[in-house]
Amino acid sequence: MQQMATTVTLLLGAASSPGLGDGTGRDGFQCSRLLPRRRQTRPRWVLCSLKYGCLGVGEPGEPGGRSAASPVYSSLTVSPAGDAAVAVVSSEQKVYDVVVKQAALLKRQLRPQQQAPPAVARELDAPRGGLREAYARCGEICEEYAKTFYLGTLLMTEERRRAIWAIYVWCRRTDELVDGPNASHITPQALDRWERRLEDLFAGRPYDMLDAALSDTITKFPIDIQPFKDMIDGMRTDLKKARYKNFDELYMYCYYVAGTVGLMSVPVMGIAPESKATAESVYGAALALGLANQLTNILRDVGEDARRGRIYLPQDELAEAGLSDEDIFKGVVTEKWRKFMKRQIKRARMFFTEAEQGVTELRKESRWPVWASMLLYRQILDEIEANDYNNFTKRAYVGKAKKVLALPVAYGKSLLLPYSLRNNQT
Repeated sequence: MQQMATTVTLLLGAASSPGLGDGTGRDGFQCSRLLPRRRQTRPRWVLCSLKYGCLGVGEPGEPGGRSAASPVYSSLTVSPAGDAAVAVVSSEQKVYDVVVKQAALLKRQLRPQQQAPPAVARELDAPRGGLREAYARCGEICEEYAKTFYLGTLLMTEERRRAIWAIYVWCRRTDELVDGPNASHITPQALDRWERRLEDLFAGRPYDMLDAALSDTITKFPIDIQPFKDMIDGMRTDLKKARYKNFDELYMYCYYVAGTVGLMSVPVMGIAPESKATAESVYGAALALGLANQLTNILRDVGEDARRGRIYLPQDELAEAGLSDEDIFKGVVTEKWRKFMKRQIKRARMFFTEAEQGVTELRKESRWPVWASMLLYRQILDEIEANDYNNFTKRAYVGKAKKVLALPVAYGKSLLLPYSLRNNQT
């Protein structure tokens, strides 16, 4: 889904895979650009272009909206015979459980700063290697694809900005699997291989230079693998699902492809030492920002997605508004559509509002890029309204002048005291 790459860019505000030593996977997808590699020893270091990702090769014989602090609910179903109730856990509850786990990891600091695992250090000492080069390459990619955000990261400490670059690159490569040039050839098995590669990365066995940067990052910050796995699940969803029955289903999808980025980033962004907020509330705000960004992407790209046969809008809410899939494909702005869009935009703004308080709780040097991303993305919703809700044939975008004007505003907001302190002072 094309929206996700933009969400990663704003919230942090083509993947290569094992077995590509010759630049061509068993499935015949070529890598457009490989860095010179050292002699053939495992693991081999291969850097693939983000634009022309390579499909991984398996082993022989292998088949080819509310914050965390708010209450969440699950529904119960009871059989006519009065049997014991069967709990049906809502998407919000599932995500809330992940948020609680991430907050606990941050509080306990399960991964204190330490030296990189031997496997990482050994491979990166190879000619043309080195962690510095790996992180520098991640920074170059971030600068190329997310210029505004990249500038904001330069305010962070070196260790934090390099870590954010590494996370950004992994997310972008993951998105390229289902939204890159080879997307039509990607199979569930390919995503399974990508997930195994992720597990190797977390175990200190990175495959290439870009993996190594993230593998080193997770030794320095309490980053858990679950959000990364969940993002891959989001890619699996995109392979098989083109409709969402209700907002509960859409909520889960938005968490998978965008909310996860917030959970990955909080340990690196850091919570301000003076903050009185709970870790759970900060993670909840990061989740809300991811959801808001993705919902904004969806509303911006309705026409583009429809031309690909996809509708990322709650089917029950469309029906309630008197709209059908056929109306979406026709792409005609009607009063029914305007009314429907007003409701969707209101919900996206609600998530942005939830996120704002949490941003103030981040470390001071981390706030500016996040504030900038939030202000710019909120303006996309304004542009949809300015286009009279025509997101079928008009793409809402924020002009360069407005982007430039947003930066000093974002910087000013980044200087504010954490909301938890201001709230205690009143």
